[in-house]
Amino acid sequence: MNMNNYKFDTVAIHGGYQKDATNATNIPLYLANAYEFDGIEHARDLFALDVPGNIYTRLQNPTNSALEERIALLEGGIGAVAFSSGHAAIFCLAATLAQQGDEIVASSKIYGGAVNQLQKTLGKFGVVTHFVDASDPNAFVAATNEKTRFWFIEAIGNPTAAVCDIEAIAVLAKRCKLPLVVDSTFSPPCMFRAIEHGADIVVHSSTKLLCGNGQALGGLVIDSGNFDWNNPRFPEFITPDNSYNGKIFAEVFGKGAFLARLRACTLRDIGATAAPFNSHLILNGIETLSLRVERVNRSAQAAAEYLEGCPYVERVDYPGLSSSPYHGLAKKYFDGAGGGVFTFEIKGGKDAGAKFLRSLKIFKLVANLGDSKSLVSHPALTTHAQLSKEQLASAGITDCTIRLSIGLEDVSDLIADLEQAFRA
Repeated sequence: MNMNNYKFDTVAIHGGYQKDATNATNIPLYLANAYEFDGIEHARDLFALDVPGNIYTRLQNPTNSALEERIALLEGGIGAVAFSSGHAAIFCLAATLAQQGDEIVASSKIYGGAVNQLQKTLGKFGVVTHFVDASDPNAFVAATNEKTRFWFIEAIGNPTAAVCDIEAIAVLAKRCKLPLVVDSTFSPPCMFRAIEHGADIVVHSSTKLLCGNGQALGGLVIDSGNFDWNNPRFPEFITPDNSYNGKIFAEVFGKGAFLARLRACTLRDIGATAAPFNSHLILNGIETLSLRVERVNRSAQAAAEYLEGCPYVERVDYPGLSSSPYHGLAKKYFDGAGGGVFTFEIKGGKDAGAKFLRSLKIFKLVANLGDSKSLVSHPALTTHAQLSKEQLASAGITDCTIRLSIGLEDVSDLIADLEQAFRA
């Protein structure tokens, strides 16, 4: 079935489905490590990347492939690669585009684990990341030089819901002939399609809203097909690869060169493969994605409005509020929605925050996001604990910052839970 002419919700349910001999209406869960070749010639052609097909699940699996096809359709990309987690997706993306001596420019208002990975872990391999204030698109240009390989932003930042002017940044990235990578975990494609606003590559932690039930880890990288990989900044794309009979990826795969190297070289060697069972759960979650996101956005707006008028709260960071400095961008990109994850500053300091967290009954104190259950955390002590004081300040995080991830419960119950915890 050609899904290109169907609307979002139809693709979210049927995208990636291929009728097989069983006539099953659900995409099967393929728990297979390896796949039989038709003969030695077929095996040779598969390993040489001369024909498509399944070799070994570390590279490709039919259930994973269905998820990749569905998310590519939903995001408007030419294809995707699934990974074991969102973190694995970012690392493999970076390892495909950058090598020793190269540099990355990233927003400072992103997930603390991503800051740590880009700065420390990639730093061990000789890749330097410069963090800039993404509210100034020109800051990316100022931090760019001949060693820069890509720019990285979150459409809605974790945890303070800072919104980037993606189109403005994308224009500058194209001027610099660099790919713009947008992590759209907090803004899934029913809410925002980053490729339509200039993103070259989109990343998701599919653990979060795409799955939606806190049951499965996963990550996805989607390629727009718009970046020209025949580019001297990426020598591995334009020189013969000895592991594949001297193939030059930019010549052989054209627009798909990045995805081909991401799978056939990086995923092959690092092995951060998505578990087919997890992909199966994420496929099921995507079927109800737009319904859940609509509910979450509506409830988060109501919770943010309550908090903004609450005497126990110093400040609310939610782009759906007219008081937010990001409200204009939220209207431009998300039709005024602010997503389901945001922060607020509680009055009374660290001790008041600790007591508030202990007093919540519905909100669960965990590190996850985008669950059907409402969640709460203290970023400075948990998800962003690896950051320095300067980095925390740059990210807008203090000891009084509380992060909420709004779920699918009745919003009146959520607000009542916040109220009783404040009174405590």
